[in-house]
Amino acid sequence: MQRKRRVTPRTAKQIKGDQAQELIAAYKAGATVYELGRRFGINRRTVGDILKRHSVKTRYRKLTAEQVDTAARLYKQGLSLARVGERLDVTADTIRNNLLKRGVRMRDRHGREQ
Repeated sequence: MQRKRRVTPRTAKQIKGDQAQELIAAYKAGATVYELGRRFGINRRTVGDILKRHSVKTRYRKLTAEQVDTAARLYKQGLSLARVGERLDVTADTIRNNLLKRGVRMRDRHGREQ
């Protein structure tokens, strides 16, 4: 009889004071939370948490009309909102909101139009 391996919870990578200041400076210089997440090896949400903790005003990234066209094309080809978002470096919610404004019909979780 085999024993089940106990899953060890992963701990989040900690950003030290100097690194946090470097992250904040890069964000203020124009880097996105996605770029900073990759650069520091942390999740974009963690980047946002750090910025919030240091009272840094965050910016909302708007998609250009051309990017919304690309998103609509990729979504209609069958890519998920998450996959389209990854390609355009934004969240799935940003893609969904822009496509709804454009009048694109959403699919359900099984890929059927709603």
